[in-house]
Amino acid sequence: MTSKSKEKMAAAFRKLFHTGDKHGGGGGDKTGAVAAPGSPAGAARRLLGRHGWDHVVSPAASDKGGNGPSNGGGSGGGSGGGGFFKKKSSSSSTALPTANAENSLRVRTRRLMKELKDIQRSSDRTDHIFTVELINDNLFEWHIRLYRIDAESDLAADMRELGVACISLHLLFPDNFPFEPPFMRVVSPRIEKGFVMEGGAICMELLTPRGWASAYTVEAIVMQFAASLVKGQGRIARKPKSGSKDFNRRLAEESFRSLVKTHEKYGWVTPPLADG
Repeated sequence: MTSKSKEKMAAAFRKLFHTGDKHGGGGGDKTGAVAAPGSPAGAARRLLGRHGWDHVVSPAASDKGGNGPSNGGGSGGGSGGGGFFKKKSSSSSTALPTANAENSLRVRTRRLMKELKDIQRSSDRTDHIFTVELINDNLFEWHIRLYRIDAESDLAADMRELGVACISLHLLFPDNFPFEPPFMRVVSPRIEKGFVMEGGAICMELLTPRGWASAYTVEAIVMQFAASLVKGQGRIARKPKSGSKDFNRRLAEESFRSLVKTHEKYGWVTPPLADG
């Protein structure tokens, strides 16, 4: 398309903006009016942005208050956040269409409702292995209590000796679950080895984008974690090492990002000692 053609199209869009703002403003304040998403002006602005012609958007379409998507704090309502593994966005990328975002929320909600129902049904049995509670009634944030691991393991012996009834876990489901893994960490007790890292982070390939598959269930995650605790010779820390910090979410996230970066470099094998 020639520059002359672009100018003509831009002029047509400006006219359309003016018409849309005029109708949407109801004759009131014209300086802060923004066209509704479904209005012709709103559609035109989206089309302009898609083709990189943002410079022709009228002042009414500008977000002077800094409340646009780039300044937001992720998804609202405590839904679990935009995802632990965030991809770098290019300057030409556009926001996810509302219809796709709603569909993603619907898929995530339906999947978690089904899993929660299945887990609660199995928890009614007297021999349940783990239970689930929603944190602050948030479907996208779970508190899991793991009651059973290999009875002959040293960790199970520690639990019996110290009167620890269960291992508490925290699960956070991202916006695009089940196509992206949840973030899981140990809350208590403080465990050494067993592939439990600083802050309570868990070293399991299954919890990374490379090792994750949407068919995996929460039950499968918990059962593999229980097996990895025993395989990694996990023990309850009697006396925390000097300088070690308490388990918490911030430290767990930092630790997990670090270990994923290391494994992406060397694969899921023991990395060189110099890399920790």
